[in-house]
Amino acid sequence: MEARAQARFVRVTPMKARRVVDLIRGMEVDEASALLRFAPQAAAEPVRKVLESAAANADDLASVPRETLVVAEAYVDDGPTMKRFRPRAHGRASRINKRTCHITVVVDDEPAASKSNPASKAKRASAGSKGGAR
Repeated sequence: MEARAQARFVRVTPMKARRVVDLIRGMEVDEASALLRFAPQAAAEPVRKVLESAAANADDLASVPRETLVVAEAYVDDGPTMKRFRPRAHGRASRINKRTCHITVVVDDEPAASKSNPASKAKRASAGSKGGAR
């Protein structure tokens, strides 16, 4: 049984949040939570909150014990960018982009590898070999 949680319009740049999300993908929930608690990146806090929320959703919806949960999917999408202007020298102005992101975490009680079928693995393997000779 999979459960998901999403945090929208988080004031962290998507590139910085993806660095943190890449660390926890495929890990057990308790291990990922411990890693995020002590990670030095500022984006680790909102990602940990989304992870904890997804684990709580799994417990509420399907009564799945937390010890069996694995991070099946974790991804970051771009949110809207707030555009601001900063005064510069000689009467000019430069634009400042304040980026936001949407963080999504899906937890499951089964590892992701056991759920995918072999046909999709063969497709991905053959797609990676298309590139031509160098």
